[in-house]
Amino acid sequence: MNGLFQPRSRQVKVLATLGPASSSEAMIARLHAAGADAFRVNMSHGSHQSQGALIAAVRNVERTSGRPITILADLQGPKLRVGRVVGGSAALLKDQPFRLDRDETAGNAMRVQLPHKEIFAALSVGNRLLVDDGKIVLRVTAVSADAIDTIVDVPGTIRDNKGVNVPDVVVPLPALTLKDRADLDFALDVGVDWIALSFVQRPEDVAEARHLIGRRAALLAKIEKPAALERLEAILELADAVMVARGDLGVELPPQNVPPAQKRIVALARSVGKPVVVATQMLESMITAPSPTRAEVSDVATAIYDGADAVMLSAESAAGAFPEEAVAMMDAIARQVEADPGYDRRVHFTQISAGRSTAAAITAAAADISRTIGARAIACFTISGSTAGRAARERPSVPVLCLTPSQTTARRMGLVWGVHAIVTRDVANFEDMVAKSKRMALRSGLAKGGDPLVLIAGVPFSTPGTTNVVHVVRLIGDELKNR
Repeated sequence: MNGLFQPRSRQVKVLATLGPASSSEAMIARLHAAGADAFRVNMSHGSHQSQGALIAAVRNVERTSGRPITILADLQGPKLRVGRVVGGSAALLKDQPFRLDRDETAGNAMRVQLPHKEIFAALSVGNRLLVDDGKIVLRVTAVSADAIDTIVDVPGTIRDNKGVNVPDVVVPLPALTLKDRADLDFALDVGVDWIALSFVQRPEDVAEARHLIGRRAALLAKIEKPAALERLEAILELADAVMVARGDLGVELPPQNVPPAQKRIVALARSVGKPVVVATQMLESMITAPSPTRAEVSDVATAIYDGADAVMLSAESAAGAFPEEAVAMMDAIARQVEADPGYDRRVHFTQISAGRSTAAAITAAAADISRTIGARAIACFTISGSTAGRAARERPSVPVLCLTPSQTTARRMGLVWGVHAIVTRDVANFEDMVAKSKRMALRSGLAKGGDPLVLIAGVPFSTPGTTNVVHVVRLIGDELKNR
Protein backbone atom coordinates (compact mmCIF):
# COMPACT_ATOMS: atom_id res chain seq x y z
CA MET A 1 0.00 0.00 0.00
CA ASN A 2 1.46 3.34 -0.99
CA GLY A 3 -0.98 5.59 0.87
CA LEU A 4 -1.53 7.94 -2.10
CA PHE A 5 -5.30 7.49 -2.22
CA GLN A 6 -7.76 10.33 -1.86
CA PRO A 7 -9.47 10.52 1.56
CA ARG A 8 -13.22 10.12 2.00
CA SER A 9 -15.11 13.40 2.09
CA ARG A 10 -16.66 12.51 5.45
CA GLN A 11 -15.58 11.62 8.97
CA VAL A 12 -17.96 8.83 10.02
CA LYS A 13 -17.03 5.36 8.76
CA VAL A 14 -19.21 2.88 6.84
CA LEU A 15 -19.10 -0.80 7.82
CA ALA A 16 -20.64 -3.19 5.27
CA THR A 17 -21.48 -6.84 5.90
CA LEU A 18 -20.36 -9.35 3.28
CA GLY A 19 -22.55 -12.24 2.17
CA PRO A 20 -24.06 -13.97 -0.86
CA ALA A 21 -24.78 -10.66 -2.60
CA SER A 22 -21.26 -9.36 -2.02
CA SER A 23 -18.96 -12.37 -2.04
CA SER A 24 -17.03 -11.69 -5.25
CA GLU A 25 -13.87 -9.61 -5.32
CA ALA A 26 -15.42 -7.44 -8.04
CA MET A 27 -18.44 -6.60 -5.87
CA ILE A 28 -16.27 -5.97 -2.80
CA ALA A 29 -14.22 -3.53 -4.89
CA ARG A 30 -17.43 -1.78 -5.98
CA LEU A 31 -18.65 -1.53 -2.38
CA HIS A 32 -15.30 -0.11 -1.34
CA ALA A 33 -15.38 2.43 -4.15
CA ALA A 34 -18.96 3.34 -3.19
CA GLY A 35 -17.85 4.20 0.35
CA ALA A 36 -17.30 1.10 2.52
CA ASP A 37 -14.34 1.66 4.85
CA ALA A 38 -14.65 -1.67 6.65
CA PHE A 39 -16.16 -5.09 6.00
CA ARG A 40 -17.90 -7.42 8.43
CA VAL A 41 -17.59 -11.18 8.03
CA ASN A 42 -20.41 -12.93 9.89
CA MET A 43 -18.95 -16.11 11.38
CA SER A 44 -22.49 -17.50 11.86
CA HIS A 45 -22.72 -18.24 8.14
CA GLY A 46 -20.56 -20.31 5.86
CA SER A 47 -17.44 -22.38 6.39
CA HIS A 48 -13.92 -21.31 7.23
CA GLN A 49 -13.12 -21.91 3.57
CA SER A 50 -15.80 -19.49 2.35
CA GLN A 51 -15.01 -16.96 5.08
CA GLY A 52 -11.32 -17.17 4.22
CA ALA A 53 -12.14 -16.49 0.58
CA LEU A 54 -14.02 -13.31 1.58
CA ILE A 55 -11.11 -12.11 3.69
CA ALA A 56 -8.61 -12.84 0.91
CA ALA A 57 -10.80 -10.92 -1.56
CA VAL A 58 -10.85 -7.89 0.75
CA ARG A 59 -7.06 -7.98 1.04
CA ASN A 60 -6.78 -8.11 -2.77
CA VAL A 61 -9.01 -5.03 -3.04
CA GLU A 62 -6.87 -3.36 -0.38
CA ARG A 63 -3.71 -3.96 -2.39
CA THR A 64 -5.30 -2.64 -5.56
CA SER A 65 -6.76 0.47 -3.94
CA GLY A 66 -3.78 1.41 -1.81
CA ARG A 67 -6.14 2.19 1.09
CA PRO A 68 -6.00 0.25 4.38
CA ILE A 69 -9.25 -1.72 4.70
CA THR A 70 -10.66 -2.95 8.01
CA ILE A 71 -12.00 -6.50 8.44
CA LEU A 72 -14.24 -7.33 11.41
CA ALA A 73 -15.01 -10.98 12.24
CA ASP A 74 -18.34 -11.21 14.07
CA LEU A 75 -18.54 -14.28 16.32
CA GLN A 76 -21.90 -16.03 16.57
CA GLY A 77 -22.05 -16.30 20.35
CA PRO A 78 -24.32 -18.65 22.30
CA LYS A 79 -27.54 -19.28 20.38
CA LEU A 80 -30.47 -20.51 22.46
CA ARG A 81 -32.96 -22.52 20.40
CA VAL A 82 -35.95 -24.78 20.95
CA GLY A 83 -35.97 -28.29 19.51
CA ARG A 84 -38.07 -29.82 16.74
CA VAL A 85 -41.86 -29.69 16.48
CA VAL A 86 -44.02 -32.45 14.94
CA GLY A 87 -44.88 -31.34 11.43
CA GLY A 88 -42.44 -28.46 11.70
CA SER A 89 -44.78 -26.05 13.50
CA ALA A 90 -47.57 -25.72 16.06
CA ALA A 91 -49.97 -22.89 16.92
CA LEU A 92 -49.85 -21.53 20.48
CA LEU A 93 -52.96 -19.75 21.75
CA LYS A 94 -53.09 -16.85 24.19
CA ASP A 95 -53.23 -17.80 27.89
CA GLN A 96 -52.70 -21.51 27.18
CA PRO A 97 -50.13 -23.45 29.22
CA PHE A 98 -46.94 -24.43 27.42
CA ARG A 99 -43.96 -26.41 28.70
CA LEU A 100 -40.28 -26.32 27.74
CA ASP A 101 -38.41 -29.42 28.90
CA ARG A 102 -35.33 -31.61 28.44
CA ASP A 103 -37.17 -34.33 26.49
CA GLU A 104 -35.53 -34.78 23.05
CA THR A 105 -38.70 -36.02 21.33
CA ALA A 106 -40.41 -33.67 18.87
CA GLY A 107 -42.72 -31.12 20.46
CA ASN A 108 -46.31 -30.07 19.80
CA ALA A 109 -48.77 -27.35 20.83
CA MET A 110 -48.28 -28.28 24.50
CA ARG A 111 -44.50 -28.68 24.83
CA VAL A 112 -41.10 -28.47 23.13
CA GLN A 113 -37.53 -29.34 24.00
CA LEU A 114 -35.21 -26.61 25.30
CA PRO A 115 -31.71 -28.15 25.24
CA HIS A 116 -30.01 -25.56 27.45
CA LYS A 117 -29.85 -26.66 31.08
CA GLU A 118 -28.37 -23.32 32.13
CA ILE A 119 -31.69 -21.58 31.47
CA PHE A 120 -33.57 -23.88 33.84
CA ALA A 121 -31.30 -22.93 36.73
CA ALA A 122 -31.47 -19.19 35.99
CA LEU A 123 -35.22 -18.63 35.61
CA SER A 124 -37.77 -17.65 38.25
CA VAL A 125 -41.54 -17.36 38.23
CA GLY A 126 -42.60 -14.26 36.31
CA ASN A 127 -39.60 -14.19 33.95
CA ARG A 128 -40.23 -14.03 30.21
CA LEU A 129 -39.06 -16.22 27.35
CA LEU A 130 -39.15 -14.66 23.87
CA VAL A 131 -39.34 -17.13 20.99
CA ASP A 132 -38.58 -16.36 17.33
CA ASP A 133 -37.38 -12.78 17.87
CA GLY A 134 -40.22 -12.07 20.28
CA LYS A 135 -43.04 -13.19 18.00
CA ILE A 136 -44.09 -15.47 20.87
CA VAL A 137 -43.87 -14.37 24.50
CA LEU A 138 -44.05 -16.94 27.30
CA ARG A 139 -44.23 -16.10 31.00
CA VAL A 140 -42.84 -18.57 33.55
CA THR A 141 -45.32 -20.02 36.07
CA ALA A 142 -43.13 -22.79 37.50
CA VAL A 143 -39.62 -24.07 36.99
CA SER A 144 -37.70 -27.20 37.96
CA ALA A 145 -34.46 -28.84 36.92
CA ASP A 146 -36.13 -30.49 33.92
CA ALA A 147 -39.15 -28.38 32.99
CA ILE A 148 -40.24 -24.77 32.61
CA ASP A 149 -43.99 -24.25 32.77
CA THR A 150 -45.28 -21.08 31.13
CA ILE A 151 -48.39 -19.22 30.06
CA VAL A 152 -48.56 -17.83 26.52
CA ASP A 153 -48.69 -14.03 26.79
CA VAL A 154 -48.28 -13.36 23.07
CA PRO A 155 -49.54 -16.18 20.83
CA GLY A 156 -48.04 -17.35 17.56
CA THR A 157 -46.73 -20.32 15.62
CA ILE A 158 -43.72 -22.09 17.09
CA ARG A 159 -41.41 -23.70 14.55
CA ASP A 160 -38.39 -25.99 14.55
CA ASN A 161 -35.18 -24.66 16.09
CA LYS A 162 -36.37 -21.08 16.57
CA GLY A 163 -34.30 -18.84 18.78
CA VAL A 164 -35.08 -18.06 22.41
CA ASN A 165 -34.24 -14.82 24.22
CA VAL A 166 -34.18 -14.55 28.00
CA PRO A 167 -34.27 -10.81 28.73
CA ASP A 168 -35.01 -10.80 32.45
CA VAL A 169 -32.02 -12.73 33.82
CA VAL A 170 -28.31 -13.23 33.23
CA VAL A 171 -27.99 -16.75 31.85
CA PRO A 172 -24.73 -18.36 33.05
CA LEU A 173 -23.55 -19.20 29.56
CA PRO A 174 -20.02 -18.48 28.33
CA ALA A 175 -19.91 -15.72 25.72
CA LEU A 176 -17.59 -17.94 23.68
CA THR A 177 -18.91 -21.34 22.59
CA LEU A 178 -16.74 -24.14 21.21
CA LYS A 179 -17.69 -22.93 17.73
CA ASP A 180 -16.71 -19.38 18.65
CA ARG A 181 -13.31 -20.54 19.89
CA ALA A 182 -12.65 -22.37 16.65
CA ASP A 183 -13.85 -19.37 14.64
CA LEU A 184 -11.71 -17.04 16.74
CA ASP A 185 -8.57 -19.10 16.15
CA PHE A 186 -9.27 -19.09 12.41
CA ALA A 187 -10.01 -15.35 12.26
CA LEU A 188 -6.83 -14.48 14.15
CA ASP A 189 -4.75 -16.81 11.97
CA VAL A 190 -5.93 -15.11 8.77
CA GLY A 191 -5.28 -11.66 10.21
CA VAL A 192 -8.62 -9.93 10.76
CA ASP A 193 -8.40 -6.53 12.43
CA TRP A 194 -11.36 -6.58 14.82
CA ILE A 195 -13.21 -9.35 16.66
CA ALA A 196 -16.87 -8.68 17.53
CA LEU A 197 -18.04 -10.51 20.65
CA SER A 198 -21.76 -11.34 20.56
CA PHE A 199 -24.27 -11.53 23.43
CA VAL A 200 -22.02 -9.93 26.02
CA GLN A 201 -23.72 -10.00 29.41
CA ARG A 202 -20.97 -9.02 31.83
CA PRO A 203 -17.40 -7.64 31.89
CA GLU A 204 -16.04 -11.14 32.52
CA ASP A 205 -17.19 -12.12 29.01
CA VAL A 206 -14.99 -9.40 27.54
CA ALA A 207 -12.07 -10.29 29.80
CA GLU A 208 -12.21 -13.92 28.66
CA ALA A 209 -12.16 -12.92 24.99
CA ARG A 210 -9.35 -10.44 25.63
CA HIS A 211 -7.25 -13.17 27.22
CA LEU A 212 -7.69 -15.40 24.16
CA ILE A 213 -7.12 -12.63 21.61
CA GLY A 214 -4.23 -10.88 23.29
CA ARG A 215 -3.12 -8.02 21.05
CA ARG A 216 -3.61 -9.93 17.79
CA ALA A 217 -6.81 -8.00 17.05
CA ALA A 218 -8.91 -5.24 18.56
CA LEU A 219 -12.02 -6.30 20.49
CA LEU A 220 -15.51 -4.91 19.96
CA ALA A 221 -18.28 -5.79 22.44
CA LYS A 222 -21.78 -6.01 20.97
CA ILE A 223 -24.37 -4.53 23.32
CA GLU A 224 -27.52 -6.55 22.67
CA LYS A 225 -28.58 -7.75 26.14
CA PRO A 226 -30.27 -5.74 28.91
CA ALA A 227 -27.72 -7.21 31.32
CA ALA A 228 -24.93 -5.56 29.31
CA LEU A 229 -26.63 -2.18 29.63
CA GLU A 230 -26.60 -2.55 33.40
CA ARG A 231 -22.79 -3.01 33.40
CA LEU A 232 -21.96 -0.87 30.39
CA GLU A 233 -19.26 1.21 32.08
CA ALA A 234 -17.28 -1.86 33.13
CA ILE A 235 -17.66 -3.46 29.70
CA LEU A 236 -16.44 -0.28 28.01
CA GLU A 237 -13.40 -0.22 30.25
CA LEU A 238 -12.29 -3.63 28.96
CA ALA A 239 -13.36 -3.45 25.29
CA ASP A 240 -11.64 -1.49 22.52
CA ALA A 241 -15.02 -0.51 21.02
CA VAL A 242 -18.73 -1.27 21.31
CA MET A 243 -21.59 -1.83 18.91
CA VAL A 244 -25.22 -0.83 19.43
CA ALA A 245 -26.59 -4.14 18.13
CA ARG A 246 -30.21 -3.13 17.80
CA GLY A 247 -31.43 -6.49 16.47
CA ASP A 248 -31.41 -8.58 19.62
CA LEU A 249 -31.47 -5.48 21.82
CA GLY A 250 -34.76 -4.58 20.15
CA VAL A 251 -36.12 -8.05 20.89
CA GLU A 252 -35.23 -8.06 24.57
CA LEU A 253 -36.18 -4.44 25.27
CA PRO A 254 -39.55 -2.82 24.52
CA PRO A 255 -39.16 -1.04 21.16
CA GLN A 256 -39.64 2.39 22.72
CA ASN A 257 -36.66 1.73 25.01
CA VAL A 258 -34.17 1.12 22.20
CA PRO A 259 -33.60 4.77 21.12
CA PRO A 260 -32.74 5.95 24.66
CA ALA A 261 -30.47 2.92 25.05
CA GLN A 262 -28.75 3.78 21.78
CA LYS A 263 -28.24 7.38 22.88
CA ARG A 264 -26.79 6.26 26.19
CA ILE A 265 -24.38 3.74 24.64
CA VAL A 266 -23.13 6.23 22.05
CA ALA A 267 -22.73 9.03 24.60
CA LEU A 268 -20.94 6.86 27.15
CA ALA A 269 -18.60 5.34 24.56
CA ARG A 270 -17.75 8.81 23.29
CA SER A 271 -17.19 10.14 26.79
CA VAL A 272 -14.51 7.51 27.46
CA GLY A 273 -13.01 7.71 23.97
CA LYS A 274 -13.99 4.26 22.69
CA PRO A 275 -15.26 3.86 19.10
CA VAL A 276 -18.96 3.06 18.82
CA VAL A 277 -20.78 1.46 15.88
CA VAL A 278 -24.55 1.75 15.34
CA ALA A 279 -25.95 -1.31 13.56
CA THR A 280 -29.00 -3.25 12.37
CA GLN A 281 -31.88 -2.30 10.08
CA MET A 282 -30.40 1.09 9.22
CA LEU A 283 -31.48 0.92 5.57
CA GLU A 284 -33.57 -2.25 5.83
CA SER A 285 -35.92 -1.48 2.94
CA MET A 286 -32.93 -1.41 0.57
CA ILE A 287 -32.75 -5.19 0.81
CA THR A 288 -35.49 -5.19 -1.82
CA ALA A 289 -35.73 -1.56 -2.99
CA PRO A 290 -33.17 0.73 -4.66
CA SER A 291 -33.88 3.59 -2.27
CA PRO A 292 -34.54 3.83 1.49
CA THR A 293 -37.51 5.22 3.38
CA ARG A 294 -37.31 8.71 4.81
CA ALA A 295 -37.48 7.23 8.31
CA GLU A 296 -34.40 5.08 7.61
CA VAL A 297 -32.46 8.07 6.30
CA SER A 298 -33.39 9.97 9.46
CA ASP A 299 -32.26 7.01 11.59
CA VAL A 300 -28.83 6.96 9.97
CA ALA A 301 -28.56 10.74 10.23
CA THR A 302 -29.41 10.68 13.94
CA ALA A 303 -26.57 8.25 14.66
CA ILE A 304 -24.16 10.49 12.74
CA TYR A 305 -25.35 13.66 14.48
CA ASP A 306 -24.79 11.88 17.80
CA GLY A 307 -21.16 11.30 16.82
CA ALA A 308 -21.09 7.54 16.17
CA ASP A 309 -17.75 6.41 14.78
CA ALA A 310 -19.34 4.07 12.23
CA VAL A 311 -22.71 3.05 10.85
CA MET A 312 -23.28 -0.51 9.66
CA LEU A 313 -25.15 -2.27 6.88
CA SER A 314 -26.25 -5.86 7.55
CA ALA A 315 -28.49 -7.75 5.13
CA GLU A 316 -28.63 -4.65 2.91
CA SER A 317 -25.09 -5.35 1.67
CA ALA A 318 -24.85 -9.06 2.52
CA ALA A 319 -27.98 -10.46 0.89
CA GLY A 320 -29.95 -7.59 -0.60
CA ALA A 321 -30.67 -6.83 -4.23
CA PHE A 322 -28.93 -3.43 -4.09
CA PRO A 323 -25.72 -3.73 -2.03
CA GLU A 324 -23.75 -1.08 -3.94
CA GLU A 325 -26.65 1.36 -3.83
CA ALA A 326 -27.02 0.80 -0.06
CA VAL A 327 -23.36 1.65 0.57
CA ALA A 328 -23.56 4.68 -1.70
CA MET A 329 -26.69 5.87 0.12
CA MET A 330 -25.00 5.51 3.52
CA ASP A 331 -22.06 7.51 2.18
CA ALA A 332 -24.37 10.21 0.77
CA ILE A 333 -26.31 10.56 4.01
CA ALA A 334 -23.09 10.92 5.98
CA ARG A 335 -21.68 13.56 3.68
CA GLN A 336 -24.91 15.55 3.75
CA VAL A 337 -25.19 15.44 7.54
CA GLU A 338 -21.57 16.50 8.01
CA ALA A 339 -22.10 19.39 5.58
CA ASP A 340 -24.92 20.74 7.77
CA PRO A 341 -23.79 24.00 9.45
CA GLY A 342 -25.32 22.71 12.69
CA TYR A 343 -23.43 19.41 12.62
CA ASP A 344 -20.36 20.60 14.50
CA ARG A 345 -22.49 21.94 17.36
CA ARG A 346 -24.59 18.76 17.52
CA VAL A 347 -21.64 16.38 17.44
CA HIS A 348 -20.06 18.19 20.40
CA PHE A 349 -23.15 17.99 22.57
CA THR A 350 -21.68 15.01 24.45
CA GLN A 351 -19.27 15.99 27.20
CA ILE A 352 -15.93 14.27 26.68
CA SER A 353 -13.86 13.27 29.68
CA ALA A 354 -10.39 13.98 28.34
CA GLY A 355 -8.63 12.68 31.43
CA ARG A 356 -5.61 14.15 33.18
CA SER A 357 -2.80 12.64 31.09
CA THR A 358 -0.38 14.68 29.01
CA ALA A 359 -1.51 12.83 25.87
CA ALA A 360 -5.16 13.74 26.49
CA ALA A 361 -4.26 17.38 27.06
CA ILE A 362 -2.16 17.51 23.88
CA THR A 363 -4.85 16.00 21.66
CA ALA A 364 -7.55 18.25 23.13
CA ALA A 365 -5.33 21.27 22.52
CA ALA A 366 -4.68 20.14 18.94
CA ALA A 367 -8.41 20.09 18.22
CA ASP A 368 -8.85 23.59 19.68
CA ILE A 369 -5.84 24.96 17.78
CA SER A 370 -7.03 23.48 14.49
CA ARG A 371 -10.38 25.27 14.87
CA THR A 372 -8.78 28.54 15.88
CA ILE A 373 -6.28 28.77 13.01
CA GLY A 374 -8.39 27.05 10.35
CA ALA A 375 -6.03 24.09 9.91
CA ARG A 376 -6.90 21.58 7.21
CA ALA A 377 -5.83 18.48 9.18
CA ILE A 378 -4.27 17.18 12.37
CA ALA A 379 -1.31 14.92 11.62
CA CYS A 380 0.03 12.43 14.13
CA PHE A 381 2.73 9.80 14.19
CA THR A 382 1.67 6.72 16.10
CA ILE A 383 2.67 3.08 16.44
CA SER A 384 -0.27 1.75 18.44
CA GLY A 385 -2.90 4.14 17.09
CA SER A 386 -3.71 5.53 20.52
CA THR A 387 -2.71 9.09 19.58
CA ALA A 388 -5.02 9.05 16.55
CA GLY A 389 -7.82 7.62 18.67
CA ARG A 390 -7.40 10.34 21.30
CA ALA A 391 -7.43 13.00 18.60
CA ALA A 392 -10.60 11.52 17.07
CA ARG A 393 -12.45 11.44 20.39
CA GLU A 394 -12.36 15.24 20.39
CA ARG A 395 -14.31 15.22 17.10
CA PRO A 396 -12.10 17.91 15.55
CA SER A 397 -13.43 19.95 12.66
CA VAL A 398 -10.73 18.50 10.37
CA PRO A 399 -9.53 14.97 9.50
CA VAL A 400 -6.90 13.20 11.58
CA LEU A 401 -4.01 12.09 9.39
CA CYS A 402 -2.65 8.98 11.09
CA LEU A 403 0.90 8.21 9.97
CA THR A 404 2.11 4.84 11.21
CA PRO A 405 4.74 2.24 10.35
CA SER A 406 2.26 -0.47 11.39
CA GLN A 407 -0.10 -1.88 8.78
CA THR A 408 -2.07 -3.47 11.63
CA THR A 409 -2.64 -0.07 13.24
CA ALA A 410 -3.64 1.52 9.93
CA ARG A 411 -6.20 -1.17 9.27
CA ARG A 412 -7.80 -0.85 12.71
CA MET A 413 -8.46 2.84 12.10
CA GLY A 414 -11.30 1.93 9.70
CA LEU A 415 -13.75 2.01 12.62
CA VAL A 416 -12.47 5.27 14.13
CA TRP A 417 -14.20 8.56 13.33
CA GLY A 418 -12.30 10.99 11.14
CA VAL A 419 -9.02 9.07 10.95
CA HIS A 420 -7.27 8.82 7.59
CA ALA A 421 -4.49 6.24 8.01
CA ILE A 422 -1.33 5.92 5.90
CA VAL A 423 1.39 3.33 6.35
CA THR A 424 4.79 5.00 6.17
CA ARG A 425 8.28 4.56 7.52
CA ASP A 426 8.80 5.80 11.05
CA VAL A 427 10.60 9.07 11.71
CA ALA A 428 13.91 9.49 13.51
CA ASN A 429 13.75 13.09 14.67
CA PHE A 430 11.59 16.19 14.91
CA GLU A 431 12.66 17.66 11.57
CA ASP A 432 11.90 14.40 9.79
CA MET A 433 8.45 14.34 11.42
CA VAL A 434 7.64 17.85 10.23
CA ALA A 435 8.83 17.21 6.69
CA LYS A 436 7.00 13.90 6.34
CA SER A 437 3.78 15.29 7.81
CA LYS A 438 3.81 18.09 5.25
CA ARG A 439 4.46 15.72 2.35
CA MET A 440 1.78 13.24 3.36
CA ALA A 441 -0.83 15.96 3.92
CA LEU A 442 -0.16 17.32 0.43
CA ARG A 443 0.11 13.95 -1.33
CA SER A 444 -3.10 12.63 0.24
CA GLY A 445 -5.03 15.72 -0.82
CA LEU A 446 -6.00 16.61 2.73
CA ALA A 447 -4.30 20.00 2.40
CA LYS A 448 -2.67 22.22 -0.20
CA GLY A 449 0.05 24.83 -0.31
CA GLY A 450 -0.53 27.69 2.11
CA ASP A 451 -2.72 25.66 4.48
CA PRO A 452 -1.85 25.39 8.19
CA LEU A 453 -1.35 21.91 9.64
CA VAL A 454 -1.33 20.85 13.30
CA LEU A 455 1.13 18.11 14.26
CA ILE A 456 1.06 15.92 17.37
CA ALA A 457 3.65 13.32 18.30
CA GLY A 458 5.60 11.76 21.10
CA VAL A 459 9.24 12.43 21.92
CA PRO A 460 11.32 10.29 22.09
CA PHE A 461 10.11 8.84 18.78
CA SER A 462 9.04 5.21 18.33
CA THR A 463 8.03 5.03 21.99
CA PRO A 464 4.33 4.21 22.50
CA GLY A 465 2.40 6.31 25.00
CA THR A 466 4.58 9.42 24.87
CA THR A 467 2.33 11.93 23.08
CA ASN A 468 3.73 15.22 24.36
CA VAL A 469 4.27 17.58 21.40
CA VAL A 470 1.87 19.82 19.47
CA HIS A 471 3.31 21.89 16.62
CA VAL A 472 1.85 24.14 13.91
CA VAL A 473 3.31 24.40 10.40
CA ARG A 474 2.22 25.97 7.13
CA LEU A 475 2.43 23.95 3.94
CA ILE A 476 4.32 25.00 0.84
CA GLY A 477 3.20 23.49 -2.44
CA ASP A 478 6.67 22.69 -3.79
CA GLU A 479 7.48 20.52 -0.76
CA LEU A 480 6.20 17.57 -2.77
CA LYS A 481 9.29 17.86 -4.94
CA ASN A 482 11.48 17.06 -1.96
CA ARG A 483 10.62 13.43 -1.32
